Amino acid sequence: MQKTNGSPAARPTFLEDARINSDPARSESDYDGASPGAHITVEAPPRPALSRRTTVRGESVKSISEALRLARSREEQETLLGEHELADDDGCYPPRSMDGPRAPNPHQSLPIYTTIHKIRRLIIASIDDPYSLEQLKSPRMNVAVIRPLVEHLYDPDDVSIVYCLLVNRVQFLREQSYQAHHQTVNITRANVCELIAARVLRRYDEDHEGRDGLLMLANVLVAGFEPFQNAPLEVTNLNWTDIHWTIRWGLTRPEYQRMLTALEVAIVSESKNFLSTSACQKIVENVYRGRIIYTPTSFLDFLPDHYKNRGISLYDPRKAPYLNQYRLIVPRTRNILEVFQFIVLLVLYMLVMVYKAHTIGPSHLKFTIYELVFTIYAIGWVLDEIASVCEHGWTVHTENLWSFLDITFVVIFWTYFGIRVHGLATNDGSTSKLALDVLSMAAPILLPRLAFCLMSENMLFISLRAMMADFTFLTLLAVWCFGGFLIAMRWLSETQDGYIEHSVLTIAKWMLWIWFGLDGTGIQRSAEMHWLLGPTLMITFAFLGNTLFLTILVAMLSNTYTNLAQNATAEIQFRRAVLTFEGVKSDAIFAYRPPFNVLALLILLPLKWVLTPRWFHKVNITAVRVLNAPILLIVSIYERRYLWRRNRLLSPPRKHSWITMWERFGAHGDLQAVFETEPPQSVIDEMDDIDDVLGGEEWDQGFVNALRARRDSRATSVASGVWGRNMSRDPGIRRMNGFRRRSTREEMYTGSVAEV
Repeated sequence: MQKTNGSPAARPTFLEDARINSDPARSESDYDGASPGAHITVEAPPRPALSRRTTVRGESVKSISEALRLARSREEQETLLGEHELADDDGCYPPRSMDGPRAPNPHQSLPIYTTIHKIRRLIIASIDDPYSLEQLKSPRMNVAVIRPLVEHLYDPDDVSIVYCLLVNRVQFLREQSYQAHHQTVNITRANVCELIAARVLRRYDEDHEGRDGLLMLANVLVAGFEPFQNAPLEVTNLNWTDIHWTIRWGLTRPEYQRMLTALEVAIVSESKNFLSTSACQKIVENVYRGRIIYTPTSFLDFLPDHYKNRGISLYDPRKAPYLNQYRLIVPRTRNILEVFQFIVLLVLYMLVMVYKAHTIGPSHLKFTIYELVFTIYAIGWVLDEIASVCEHGWTVHTENLWSFLDITFVVIFWTYFGIRVHGLATNDGSTSKLALDVLSMAAPILLPRLAFCLMSENMLFISLRAMMADFTFLTLLAVWCFGGFLIAMRWLSETQDGYIEHSVLTIAKWMLWIWFGLDGTGIQRSAEMHWLLGPTLMITFAFLGNTLFLTILVAMLSNTYTNLAQNATAEIQFRRAVLTFEGVKSDAIFAYRPPFNVLALLILLPLKWVLTPRWFHKVNITAVRVLNAPILLIVSIYERRYLWRRNRLLSPPRKHSWITMWERFGAHGDLQAVFETEPPQSVIDEMDDIDDVLGGEEWDQGFVNALRARRDSRATSVASGVWGRNMSRDPGIRRMNGFRRRSTREEMYTGSVAEV
C-alpha cells in the first residue's frame, strides 16, 4: 500500500485482509510457483504448542479421574445451587443487592444505537453478492467473512451484540420486500447476521461456564434492550415519541418502554437456525422449566401489578416460600394448567351440546345449568386468550401452533353469546336455537385443539399448520381468478330466452362439484346458458380447476411438507422457543384461573386507582395465594425435589421402569445395563494410561485435542486420521484390544535389552 504525504501506509482492515487472502487472482509467487490458472494450494497450519491440557482455572489435568470430574462439572448447570451460593428470601440467585422492590437495569450503559449501525456497515461492506445458506457455511466463506466478523464483534463484556445482530437481520428482511434489485443480497445479509449471532452466542457459552455462565447467556437472550439506547442527542430529539398511552394509564411498565429481547427479535424474524443452537436451547429449556426467572417486557397488561421488578436470576426453591405466586407464570407450569383448563372447557362444551333442547319452544328461552357454567367459564377462558394476544403482540402470538384455532373459537363463542343474549332479550326461541347451532360449529375446532396441545412437537401438526396456510392462500387466489367464469356464465344465463335462468348459487354449486370431481351436472346443463359458449366456459374451467389447479396445489403442499421435514429439528425447537417466550407472563391476570380472572378484573382493577402500588400488590398476592393454594403447594413440593434434577431427556434414566424391565427380556438388554452404573475406582485406576491421550507431551503436546477444541468436525477427523497413521509408526505405541496404547517403561526397557 502506498504512502500518502509521507505518512506510513495504513494497515488493512480485517475485511480487506480476508479478501486479499481469499483472492484467487494473485501473483504466481503467492502460489509457490504455481501457474495463475492452477488450483490454490494451502499449506497445513502449524501445530499448536500445547504443553499440557488445562482447565478453565489453568490447572493441569493429570489423571482420568480428574478428566471425568471436569466432564461432570459441565453438568453443574443442571444441579441444585450449592449451600455457599445463598439466594434471597424470594429464592433468587444472585440475591438482590438493594432493598427496593425494583431491580435496576444493569445494561443501561451499553451503546446499543452505535453497535446496531456499526454492525450494519460491516455487513454491507462484507456482503455485496447473493449467496445461499450452504455457501455461507462453506469453509472459504467462514474464513473470509464469518470468522473475522465474529472475532471483531465478540465482546465478553457486551451482552447486546446478539440483539444488535438480530435487529439488523429484521431490517435486511424488511428491505428485501421493497428493494427488488437488492432482494437476494439483503436475504444473504440477513442470513449472515443470523450465522454471526449464533457463533457469538456459542462463544459466550464456551467462555462462561457454570451458573455464572448460565446467567450470562440468560442476559444475552432475555434481557431487554432499547434500539435508541445511548444514541446522540440529535438522534434522540429527531426520533422522540410521546409517552405511550399504555404507560400514561399505568397498563405497562415505564422502564420497559420500547424494549425488546433478543429472543423475541429472533422469533419475530423467524431465525430458526439461531433458535435451534445448543446455547439458545439451553436458555429456552431453563426458562421453560422455571430455573431462570425474570420480569418480561409486555405491550399491555389487563391487571397491572408493577410494584416489583425482578432481574434475571436463578431460582432456588429451597429458599423460596411455599406459596410463591410467581410460579404460576412459569411456562411449564402454565402450559400444564392451560391443558387442564382446556379439558374442562371441552367437557363443559360437550355437556352443553348433549343436554341442549332439540325442539323450538320455551325450552330454548332458558339456560340449563350446563350452559350457564359453560358460558361463565368460557368468558374467563376467552379473557385469558385476549390477554395473551395483548401481552406480546399479535405477531408473536400467531407463531404459536394452535393460535388460529383459539382465535376461531373466540369468534364463534362471541357470535354465539351475542345471538343468545339477543334471543333472550326478544323472547325468541328460534333465535336462541340459532345460537346453539352456531355453537355447534366449535366442535371441529376444539377437538383438534386438544391434539395440538398434547402433541405440540409432532411434525405432523407443525406441517399441517403450514400447509393449511398455503392451502387457504391458494384457495382464495383460485376463487378470485375463477370468479370470472362464474360471472360470465351468470350473464350468459340471463340472455337466453326459453330457458330457466340459473342463479349465482346454482352455478357456483355446479362449479364446486366439478372442482372436486364429484359430479358433471354443470357441463350437461351449461348448454342452457349458450349452446356453444356455455359448454366452452364450463369445460375450460374443468381443465383449469380440476386438473391444473389441483396439480399445483398437491405439488405446493408436497414441497411445503418436504421443506419442513428436512428442517424438522429447527422447526420443533422454534415452536418450543415460541411456547417458552409466550409462557413468561407479566400481567397479573394470568395468576387467576378461569373464571376467577373475570372477578379479578372486575374487582381488583378499580382498586388499582384507589390503593397505593404497595398495598395493591399485597391485595393481589393475597388473593392469588388464597385461590391457588393447592396448586402452589403441589408446585412447591415438586420443584424442591425435581426442579434442578438433571433432565431425563439429556441422560438415560437410571431407574428400572416397566419399559426397561420389559426390554431386559430381549437379547440386547445388556447393551443398556452396562452404562447404568458408574465404574468403581479400581477400574478407573486402570485407565491412567488414557492421560497420555488426553494431554501427554508424547502425543505431540495435545495436538489432537487442540484440533477437536476448534469444533471443526471435518478438519478434525481428517487431521486425526493422518496424525493417527503417523503415530502408529512410533515403536513405543502398540495396540491392545483395538486401542493405541503407549508401552510402559518396563516394556520399552525389556524390548531394548532384547534387541541388544
